[in-house]
Amino acid sequence: MYPSYDDLPVLEGTDLRHAWDHFGREDRLGTLNHLTERDRFDALALARTGRSVCLTLPLGQPDPPPYGRSSLVHSVYQANGFSWGDRVDGLDMQSSSQWDGLLHVRHKEHGFYGGRQSPPAPGDPLGIDVLARSGVVGRGVLLDVARHLGAQGAYDALERRAIDPEQLREIATAQDVALRPGDILCLRFGWHDAYDRLDAADRERVMGSPVGVGLSARPEMARFLWDARVGAVACDNPTVEVQPGDKRDGYLHHRLITMLGMPLGELFDFEELSELCAGTGRWEFLFVSVPLHLVGGVGSPANAIALV
Repeated sequence: MYPSYDDLPVLEGTDLRHAWDHFGREDRLGTLNHLTERDRFDALALARTGRSVCLTLPLGQPDPPPYGRSSLVHSVYQANGFSWGDRVDGLDMQSSSQWDGLLHVRHKEHGFYGGRQSPPAPGDPLGIDVLARSGVVGRGVLLDVARHLGAQGAYDALERRAIDPEQLREIATAQDVALRPGDILCLRFGWHDAYDRLDAADRERVMGSPVGVGLSARPEMARFLWDARVGAVACDNPTVEVQPGDKRDGYLHHRLITMLGMPLGELFDFEELSELCAGTGRWEFLFVSVPLHLVGGVGSPANAIALV
């Protein structure tokens, strides 16, 4: 029987509910267990036109990357008399459109997903390679937060604003789309559009300490996503959750990654997809993302497209 969020056990001394026993202590997929082979097969029917839309930024963008992460250096070299090669140096796996895997965050006392205490190591069984082998492939649903809230009044993706579950339900109703088990929930906050209007100095400031619209970190958000049986969440902002955070609300990365095993995508590019979905009135699509096959990796570039 599938437990509701309120039926999950609570870690002693916290308000954190966990699913470590639900999928089994040796589990490596977390909430992607909701995304079954049948779900993937059914999602193929959503690619009705054959049109594909890139959902990721070019490597090296945004520039500068968030939180002081390293910027890549791309070099092209002549390998011999008739061929060329290229090399990337300084690639931080989480400096552009990327997935936070299950090794990304740990709870100070209670450890990583499943309660594991040991730090990440090469070949780690919770590595991002788990996602690379299966891919994150299924029904994607785009909730266009920026479009919906912007139509209601003043909206700035670079101002602190916490989005709660009731607002997500409201947007889903307005778009006439419903979440199903295993869905990859895609959220457009309009972050890229706002960031692209900044000058170089303001970009440095914003990326050093991001401020902006994001998901509420309160337990209600974890409850909403778990009870909807969402497989993964991908957002266009650098943090998924609202920034700056509020200690009284907690840390959504703990609630979702560490406690529930839910992968989080950041800095996805939903601008073109948003226009396409708004034009057709259809907010569901085949979502395809294949992270790098980096054994034991903490995160990975997303390599994602939508087929509509």
